[in-house]
Amino acid sequence: MASALTHRDFRIVWIAALGSTIGTWMQKFAQSWLVSDLTNSSAFYLSLDDFLSQLPIVLFMLIGGVMADRHDRRRLLAGSQYVQAIAAFVLAVLVYYDRVEVWHILMLSFIAGLGQAFGGPAYQSLLPSLVPRRDLPNAIALNSTQFNLSRLLGPMGGSVIVLWLGTAACFLLNSASFFIVVLALTMIRPPTPPATQVRKDILTELKGGLSHVRHNRLMLTLTILVFVSTFLSMPISTFLPIFAREVLTFEDPAAAIVKLSFLMAAQALGAIVGALLIGSLGRFAHMGRVMLGIQFTLGVLIVSFAMSSTPWLSYVLIFAAGIASMSLFSISFSIVQLAVPEELRGRVVSIYMVSLRGGWPLGSLVAGTLATMFPAPHVVALNGLMLSLFTVGVLISGRAKSLREL
Repeated sequence: MASALTHRDFRIVWIAALGSTIGTWMQKFAQSWLVSDLTNSSAFYLSLDDFLSQLPIVLFMLIGGVMADRHDRRRLLAGSQYVQAIAAFVLAVLVYYDRVEVWHILMLSFIAGLGQAFGGPAYQSLLPSLVPRRDLPNAIALNSTQFNLSRLLGPMGGSVIVLWLGTAACFLLNSASFFIVVLALTMIRPPTPPATQVRKDILTELKGGLSHVRHNRLMLTLTILVFVSTFLSMPISTFLPIFAREVLTFEDPAAAIVKLSFLMAAQALGAIVGALLIGSLGRFAHMGRVMLGIQFTLGVLIVSFAMSSTPWLSYVLIFAAGIASMSLFSISFSIVQLAVPEELRGRVVSIYMVSLRGGWPLGSLVAGTLATMFPAPHVVALNGLMLSLFTVGVLISGRAKSLREL
């Protein structure tokens, strides 16, 4: 279950990413609470904040993928850490001096997203160079594990810090955490990639990556599936502050903060279990069919969570949804990393990540707009139902044959 950690460079990067991502999720918790507090629990502004944080990924990650194939991935990744650290520090200062307004948060979310748009492809493209090919599925699963372990520890630590020291402390700690990755990048020596053909201009190379995905039935199917999955499933995460404040409790704000941290922690713990489960399996038969079955189950769990008003039942359901969502995305990303040619890795991975990361903000923005007209739990339930029905349609159609037969 942890074979990739036996390799020194991967181990260093994994530990550094864990520390940095804990800071990121600590800020995510504090920022969601801050936006909710400033806007009187507005579903629209919560969704808009998510949308603007992910918009640069949709706009620029494809270019980031080309850059990851052309330049030193460590330098690109380090640069992205500096951008995100500055954004978090500015937000900490604004909150500390009580000058923060909603538009400040939205603007800084967009700036931090710019850093992720170029750092994400560089990071994901760097990982395969740190482990042998046989350990790549395990490395991908462990990377998902550290991400979701951070989702567990970040909100738990964030809730304590918000109650004791305030939200500014969370943002300041997150700013400092990005330098852990910068330090780790100076300690590794990944192998130099083999020399390739003479580089073409960026637009031509970008078209080459898009052409590969468009003409590869498996890649195209996975790209569409992950977009639909995140579009319909991830708004549940955006609306967690509303569930904590208005569905599960009518008590004082401190109680709502604790319940929000429990919801986020349960979701993250489920994702850790899902990542470890898929990582322990490695490559297995009928991966595509299992992936579609998990996607159908995820839709059912989302509907059930939206209908629950009992705290312990909601924790159980969001835990199970975390297992399903991370299992789904771990399987799909393993298939992509194993199938993509090395010379196209940065570009193809960036296209996949645009679908994966782009579905979340777009889905949240649509769901947030609907939540201004209908109760947020009803919108979430509708999304879950649509996800299950979409999966049934894929299973009975011939359009995803390459995936079902995998």
